[in-house]
Amino acid sequence: MASSMVLDPTVPATGRTCDRGYGSGVTLEADLCDYGCRLQSGGAGFLMNEYHQRRIAMVDCQVRPSDVTKFPIIQAMLEIPREEFVPGAQKDLAYIGDHVGLADRRVLLDPRVLAKMLQELDVRPDELVLDVGCGLGYSSAVIARMAEAVVALEELEDLAEQAESALANHFVDNAVAVAGRLSAGAPQHGPYDAITVQGGVEDLPEALLEQLKEGGKMACIFVDGTAGECNVGIKSRGRMSWRMAFNAHAPVLPGFEKQRTFVF
Repeated sequence: MASSMVLDPTVPATGRTCDRGYGSGVTLEADLCDYGCRLQSGGAGFLMNEYHQRRIAMVDCQVRPSDVTKFPIIQAMLEIPREEFVPGAQKDLAYIGDHVGLADRRVLLDPRVLAKMLQELDVRPDELVLDVGCGLGYSSAVIARMAEAVVALEELEDLAEQAESALANHFVDNAVAVAGRLSAGAPQHGPYDAITVQGGVEDLPEALLEQLKEGGKMACIFVDGTAGECNVGIKSRGRMSWRMAFNAHAPVLPGFEKQRTFVF
């Protein structure tokens, strides 16, 4: 499953043969204008179910064209069933090229945004990661393929319980779901080598900065009205140095809003 797709450049995008070890006669039809993609079987014994096909299409038509090249990210997104980490009524939306709603102001990030965020963060195998706003645990499951351990923080109790079950059901043994206020972090398990925030940020809580190790790194989607960008920061001498990674937008998480001032 982790092997890469081999495309013959002499064959048009529509009708290219997909060589992933799933058997002969599999063709790829791709419309990169809307990142739509369909896999069709031309031979017997092709046993992938519909969601499996959508997962491959998501990686090949959304993630890879977004310049995501790190193998652990691609492998994780090929193997982890994204549809099992969204509410039941949203399963058919799991692989669209957009955020998937989980609750009020809470989303599962667009797969392209999540993949690019993790590529820019460059999580390493010996690192402890705090995943803030994990939802039902998909982002934590992906990060767990790269990190030594992941603390999946979720403040909505029903989501936290579902995240715990989903991570256990998919044998993500190096991630633990923790219920708690997102803006407070999870200091009992820190300090952390890396922190990800799975939603929009207007004002970053100081508590999260305090839980990041010296030399640690953080990825956030900073939002200003309808504009937004994913930034990656490094903590040095107690202060964060940020760089812009790419444009992105997401609903602002509860507790991450800018404090409004009133003029009388």
